[in-house]
Amino acid sequence: AARDGLGEALARLLLLSKRCPFPDVRERSEAILSGVQELGIRIPRPLGHGPSRFIPEKETIQVGKEDARMHTLFAESFATLGRLDNVTLVMVFHPQYLESFLKTQHYLLQMDGPLPLHYRHYIGIMAAARHQCSYLVNLHVNDFLHVGGDPKWLNGLENAPQKLQNLGELNKMLAHRPWLITKEHIEQLLKTEENSWSLAELIHAVVLLTHYHSLASFTFGCGISPEIDCEGGHTFRPPSVSNYCICDITNGYHGVDEIHASPAGSIPVSSTESVCEVEALMEKMKQLQECRDEEEASQEEMATRFEREKRESMFVCSSEDEEPAATRDVSRHFEDTSYGYKDFSRHGMHVPTFRVQDYSWEDHGYSLVNRLYPDVGQLLDEKFHIAYNLTYNTMAMHKDVDTSMLRRAIWNYIHCMFGIRYDDYDYGEINQLLDRSFKVYIKTVVCTPEKTTKRMYDSFWRQFEHSEKVHVNLLLVEARMQAELLYALRAITRYMT
Repeated sequence: AARDGLGEALARLLLLSKRCPFPDVRERSEAILSGVQELGIRIPRPLGHGPSRFIPEKETIQVGKEDARMHTLFAESFATLGRLDNVTLVMVFHPQYLESFLKTQHYLLQMDGPLPLHYRHYIGIMAAARHQCSYLVNLHVNDFLHVGGDPKWLNGLENAPQKLQNLGELNKMLAHRPWLITKEHIEQLLKTEENSWSLAELIHAVVLLTHYHSLASFTFGCGISPEIDCEGGHTFRPPSVSNYCICDITNGYHGVDEIHASPAGSIPVSSTESVCEVEALMEKMKQLQECRDEEEASQEEMATRFEREKRESMFVCSSEDEEPAATRDVSRHFEDTSYGYKDFSRHGMHVPTFRVQDYSWEDHGYSLVNRLYPDVGQLLDEKFHIAYNLTYNTMAMHKDVDTSMLRRAIWNYIHCMFGIRYDDYDYGEINQLLDRSFKVYIKTVVCTPEKTTKRMYDSFWRQFEHSEKVHVNLLLVEARMQAELLYALRAITRYMT
């Protein structure tokens, strides 16, 4: 037992040996591990293969084989976090975005700001737990303890200070139904006598909550695996049916063989069929551009098309409706476990459309954040713009393609699901460009990410590169974060005026 305990303690060392961006450290660590194994001590082995359950390891960026720009990012991430996590190893498909993401996350968690460090990590735990994202919860539990957080708080939200408990209501609404947030919710947090939040603290908390809700979407949407030193990330046993982590089964992962298998219950698609899908999508983009050039729909028609798309989005749902059980370790970090995503127009509820020209990130949200939490507005703005405008002018095997129409359709579809409307956008384009399997994937990743499965990931854009599917996830993450922020910041603005 003592030997096994030592072996488990060396899991972090094994992770460092494989993930450290500095070759000399990798070599020394491997030498130490080799000596340990000679003593007969069992070393944990990774439960999965690579940083993602959805992307074969050989198709991800291997540490030690990265280019100069990626190496710099790896080194900075390792120096800042003390690790190269699997999120970084998947995001690095897009170095420009990863650089902005790491800079923003570092500022939110470690630089000067209104909230103490242990509060920041605890809020990260609260936010990730709302989506049962044990991967992010485990990372921040370690970070929370590392910066001196009280271990008792980890026994459940009721053990945390009342001030943090008061944030629970905002956390659940932001995660699942942000359109319900009102200035009264903001007032309640700011006026609670000795447990009140200042405006600057609340802005910091809101940005952290939205950051980790959307990062949970990325984690599930890309099938991020737990690190070898985390719960569910390693095993001492040889591969067998008994070594699955329950969260892997819940999320559609059934072992290494699944990576090479066709999605269960589906008919294998020939490469010719997939190529035809790509060609058809490009042809639709060309036709839509020609229609745009010829005539423009009236404002009334544009409004009608938005309402139609908003209604139709309610009926886009996964056929895989099993509700994953939240493990006690995660569900204890939030209250009201039965509260989840509900379409905003269900059961006769009418939520007014959020019109972007009345309250936008560029004209209103950005300046409010920057005023109350300096520099964060700038960092977020840069990250939104990089995700929205990122392009390599490719689509699957085609080069020199203008993908702006497709990127805008994805972004605006997500905002449409949140009831946010752009007056200058023709929502008829969404149905032309996004097929049903893609819409199911988008809605699941954005609204109920914990239900995302490998089958959903495999079923859309079948001929596209994995890097392009990760790119889609960056759009989903940022569009979701901005939508949540818009509702929260609008409520704060209404409270202030």
